[in-house]
Amino acid sequence: MTQRGRAGARPGSRHSGGRGREAAPEPRTPAAPRIDLAAAKARVRAVIEPVVAAAGYDLEDVNLSRAGRRHVVRVLVDADGGINLDGVAVVSREISVALDAADERGDEVLAGEYQLEVSSPGVDRPLTLPRHWRRNVGRLVAVTVAGRGLTGRLTAADDDGVVLDGQQLSYEQLGPGKVQIEFKRLDEAEFDDDDDDDDLDDDDEDGEGEER
Repeated sequence: MTQRGRAGARPGSRHSGGRGREAAPEPRTPAAPRIDLAAAKARVRAVIEPVVAAAGYDLEDVNLSRAGRRHVVRVLVDADGGINLDGVAVVSREISVALDAADERGDEVLAGEYQLEVSSPGVDRPLTLPRHWRRNVGRLVAVTVAGRGLTGRLTAADDDGVVLDGQQLSYEQLGPGKVQIEFKRLDEAEFDDDDDDDDLDDDDEDGEGEER
């Protein structure tokens, strides 16, 4: 979900000079002011984190970059059970309102125009916090344990640690985890569809299937 905030002033219109028909040069559009991105990121996070929490979500990450004259603010939000497009749209509007209100108060969170992009994390997001692990119970996960790579099924997770293929591990033992894409499950789903087709064919042969 993308929103734009604080449109900049429009460049001046053309005007004629005092002599002859020679037109005065059009004023240049001022460049976007340079800011400390790390400091600005901290200011943005301070403003929007309470808004995201009030909406019932977790603020997973804030990224700030430049795109021409604009700053691009990318925000990742998540929740137990995930977040749908409607939820993203709602929290995006709330974040935009909060940023504009902070600017109107003179807090100078961001100088100039900005573009806001709000989304939920993808499966490539590293699992670093207990809530990340908890939200991926049942999935295949790769992680480094005591310098050794381990891939297994995540069967449980709480505030103290996880259970990976029956092995109980504390978070202090784990490096960042990564969810593994399981193509085998897709193949199994296709086989299940084939079985349904076979059942339908059998019904047709018995005279009990749907007429076509």
